[in-house]
Amino acid sequence: MRKIYNNVSKKPRKLFVLNLFPWFILYKFVHSNKKLMEEVILKISQLYMKYGIRSVTMDDVAKELGISKKTLYQYFKDKDDLVQKVVSHYMNMLMEGLNKLEDNTNNAIENLLQMSRYLTQMLKQANTSVTFDLQKYYPEIWSKTIMNRMELVYELTKSNMLQGIKEGLYRSNLDVDIIAHLYLFRIEMTKLFEKMQEKNFSFENIFKELFIYHIRGIANKKGIEYLEKKLNIDERQ
Repeated sequence: MRKIYNNVSKKPRKLFVLNLFPWFILYKFVHSNKKLMEEVILKISQLYMKYGIRSVTMDDVAKELGISKKTLYQYFKDKDDLVQKVVSHYMNMLMEGLNKLEDNTNNAIENLLQMSRYLTQMLKQANTSVTFDLQKYYPEIWSKTIMNRMELVYELTKSNMLQGIKEGLYRSNLDVDIIAHLYLFRIEMTKLFEKMQEKNFSFENIFKELFIYHIRGIANKKGIEYLEKKLNIDERQ
């Protein structure tokens, strides 16, 4: 935990030694410092990603942060609260990453391609034991997470289609609501993805083909020409 507090400021007077710093002042300081709290949650999430959720106890977390378990409970009510905050942090990071992609791409097709690649990387980095632990031991948190993820994918897909229509890349007669739901259902077919991985299909190829399949179904002539040009450029790189 000393390492985390050392990052708060480069000025020596801001360096805190936790065992000399009253816990109630520490509690007030951390909760008033959003960035610091995010660093604490990130450090905890790294523990979960490495060892799984169930195997990491509150004692383990307190030890990793360099504080007592009593102090840890000033930050989080219980382990359920801790897990919820870690999952919320993950979803916020996911959303921020996708929003950045939307701001830094040229058009709707490019944006959806970058989103597919981003989601592929996130899935590759995921720890299957974390998913298992959430499903089995924290079903309410898992259910809420799935609903939030589905809503996010649906809204982004719908927004992407409206953008593509406006840019003259997608067909103007699309039923945006129905197609956004269909795309969402394909993304959420995790059991199918597991079966495909058993056949040695990579996440990269699965999402690439899903992306091409989706764009060819909604793009007009101009959009398909752009897609083929983009794919040819990517193949040469």
